[in-house]
Amino acid sequence: MKFMLKNYLDQFNLIIENVIVTTDKSESLSFDTAISLINKQLDAVKTQEKTIYLIGNGGSSGIVSHASVDLLNTCKLKAVALTDNSQLTCFANDYGYENVYAKPLETLLSTEDMLIALSSSGNSRNILNACRIAEKKETFTITLSGFSENNLLRQIGNINFWLKSGSYGMVEIGHALLLHVISDAYGGLINKI
Repeated sequence: MKFMLKNYLDQFNLIIENVIVTTDKSESLSFDTAISLINKQLDAVKTQEKTIYLIGNGGSSGIVSHASVDLLNTCKLKAVALTDNSQLTCFANDYGYENVYAKPLETLLSTEDMLIALSSSGNSRNILNACRIAEKKETFTITLSGFSENNLLRQIGNINFWLKSGSYGMVEIGHALLLHVISDAYGGLINKI
């Protein structure tokens, strides 16, 4: 059992050490540069008293819920995960699951807000539709994805984190870790980069 855990951790370390960060123009960014840019954007959100919205499906929904608490508690930022069951079922019933996030964001989202979108595959239609709303409103968007290097989500965000793995477990754990790095760096729990 110990050997299996070590192999899993070694594989995860390789994936997380090789995270690829790109801009909306598909330009490569160093991880440190990306965190620095995100910190500046978080400063703007805080100064303007705006909101960070977080979206994800399945396991990613749990991750964004946790991340919103960290951003609120550690960073003192207004952060809302769109994970409320009544809201999700209402919008899914009225507009289809592919618009479960896009429709609320049409009303909630403003230019000065921020959107953080997670999709392991990077091809979830409801996540992509929500990011297109953010794009129309010129809202700063951070995406986290995995699986195919050419997934659609990587082409939408202002800053895009991609993990080279086809394993839901590895990608989801990686996304959770990356969101902790973002909130811990901004909240002063680790040195700001």
